[in-house]
Amino acid sequence: MKILAGSVTCPQGFLAQGVYAGIKKDDKNDLAIIYSEYPCHAAGVFTTNVVRAACVDFDCRQLQDGKARAIVVNSGNANACTGEQGWEDAMTMAALTAECLGLQPQDVLVASTGVIGVNMPMDKVQSGIIAAANTLSEAGDANAALAIMTTDLINKEIAVEIEIGGQAVRIGAMAKGSGMIHPNMATMLGFITTDAAISSKCLQIMLNAAVNKSFNMISVDGDTSTNDMVLILANGRAGNHIIDDPDSKDALAFYQALENIAVGLAKMIARDGEGANHLIEVQVNNAADEKTARMIARSITSSSLTKAAVFGLDANWGRILAAAGYSGASFDPGRVDIYLGAEMVARDGMGLVFDEEQARRELEKETVVITVDLKAGEYSATAWGCDLSYEYVRINAAYRS
Repeated sequence: MKILAGSVTCPQGFLAQGVYAGIKKDDKNDLAIIYSEYPCHAAGVFTTNVVRAACVDFDCRQLQDGKARAIVVNSGNANACTGEQGWEDAMTMAALTAECLGLQPQDVLVASTGVIGVNMPMDKVQSGIIAAANTLSEAGDANAALAIMTTDLINKEIAVEIEIGGQAVRIGAMAKGSGMIHPNMATMLGFITTDAAISSKCLQIMLNAAVNKSFNMISVDGDTSTNDMVLILANGRAGNHIIDDPDSKDALAFYQALENIAVGLAKMIARDGEGANHLIEVQVNNAADEKTARMIARSITSSSLTKAAVFGLDANWGRILAAAGYSGASFDPGRVDIYLGAEMVARDGMGLVFDEEQARRELEKETVVITVDLKAGEYSATAWGCDLSYEYVRINAAYRS
């Protein structure tokens, strides 16, 4: 697999652009369009929050036929809890984007992120759509990645090239996410493009699986948003034989690349958690089954006390074991070993004399690795999170101002 520069316009036939429409209070890009010059199969995964933004329900309807060609995204306003007007605004965004690009409204997906409960400034949104649509280009992916950010400190982009059936196939992606990040699914927006020829059925199966291994395994603050979604468009321009069997060799090659991209973006989101200084990687090994490993890993990355201990460089392994204990998974705590990096800090569920300075050095690393060995089976899972700092409170105490 070859890593490429750029993101959603790396695959053949895709253009993008991001512009400043004035939705945000600061002078930063806040509206983006991703567009395929050719018809696409499409799939999506969405938030499990029962309070859902208009764009989430709108896209679920749009994807019933498994097709789409464009995505219009705004930041600065979630268009959530806005009633019938919110639905009308999502429809207007899709219709205007379609008109500008010579598409049908059903070919356009909509995404929004920002403050909840405020009506969309549609005059600004519409002007932004026109501006973005008129300046689409292969070089516009960087501007688009900036336009979907809210409290993110860095843009999140990735692209790869693989070979399927003798043809070069590219997958590109961008994402946003920094706060309100929690599994099922983690609060974020993710947009993936590929020139692979693949059916919408296979796309949906693979996207579900990749999300479960990546975006559903990160947590920043325990809050699941109203707007989460990951969308994928596939236009088939790579010329490979269409992937229609999810168990085929070609499907496996495509999935491995897709999962790699999703995990890469998920780790970027966790590391960019609001106010974060460290990426936390929790590896749960030797579990009786995968579900147990996943539940425990996710519980530890979601633990505010564990996250605060990492921020304070405190090797407080008891918080880790406690978080495993309330995960809902069944295991024997009397068999659990815990490591901070290479330093064992607990054995068989009990404390031991360990090197405090070495443990502190492990906690000082940009990526803090916590390993939990259940010694009960052969299954494992990995989850990601970040430390909890004073800065997180400052950012979220003044989110609307």
